[in-house]
Amino acid sequence: MGGILGYNYYQKIFGKAITKTSSLYVKSSDTLIDIKNNLVGFSKNPNNFLFVAAKKNFTKPKSGRYILKKGMSHNDVVNLLRSGNQTPIKLSFNNQDTLEKLAVRIAQQLETDTASLLNSFKDKSFLLKNNLTEKSILQIFIPNSYEFYWNTSAVKFRNKMLFEYNRFWNKSRVDKAKKLNLTKDEVLTLASIVQKETAIKNERPTVAGLYLNRLKKGWPLQADPTIIYCIKEIKGQNYVVKRVLTADLEINSPYNTYKNRGLPPTLIAMPDISSVDAVLNSEKHNYMYMCVNVDKLGHHAFARTLQQHNRNAAKYHRWLNRQGVNR
Repeated sequence: MGGILGYNYYQKIFGKAITKTSSLYVKSSDTLIDIKNNLVGFSKNPNNFLFVAAKKNFTKPKSGRYILKKGMSHNDVVNLLRSGNQTPIKLSFNNQDTLEKLAVRIAQQLETDTASLLNSFKDKSFLLKNNLTEKSILQIFIPNSYEFYWNTSAVKFRNKMLFEYNRFWNKSRVDKAKKLNLTKDEVLTLASIVQKETAIKNERPTVAGLYLNRLKKGWPLQADPTIIYCIKEIKGQNYVVKRVLTADLEINSPYNTYKNRGLPPTLIAMPDISSVDAVLNSEKHNYMYMCVNVDKLGHHAFARTLQQHNRNAAKYHRWLNRQGVNR
């Protein structure tokens, strides 16, 4: 009888308990009961976790993401949670048009919530210290994959993104920006327009070159993505714009590149690395105009003269009318 009791006691503590390799997410507010409930599904007897925790005087787990390997004992689990030796996650995000959308995307991957992230993004002292605004801060978030601990706070996430942003701007990129006579902010603003103008990556250097040609000549960019940005500022981010109308070109906004020469005050979206590098490595050509290429949808028809462009634009407008696209 003593042998059986001793064996059972040993198994509760040191016996193989975890049935499959799994990720255990421990929130900052979690109790041992919460963890026991989270162990259901990959522990032979989650109650034994509480037994072991009590024997080891373990009361407060450290938050984070922990990898529980198949065959681990509850003693191993308690030791792991006590040590705080968590495993980082691969956090990723692509182009997000607004801080709100970015916050939602990040909150899906970290313990922190959307409100905390937005508060950290819009913190006035942080913005002032880094010469940013609530509109321009979007530029410090470079779409990519990053390694984070799951319980990283909103402030630490924001600060890490600023660090990565500064690292992104290496000497090579800074030198290329200087050769274009553009600041980093201006490169990112132009890149955001290029990003919205075309989804075809190998076309982006051509589009960037066209906009740079217009900037050098002092012409208005006349970039439809900036008009769509203005419309969404008025109508809301979920408002769908499939066609820019002549009346839209009269919107009174510093982001309206039909009415204002030069670049908008800030970026209009989050450009990815390919768009930024498309500006820094833009194609040298004489194109000054472009519109959608109806013979190769998704691409653009480029033109050197207004006469050529008007022919391309008329063809595009006829196509829109046939499709019944009025807005």
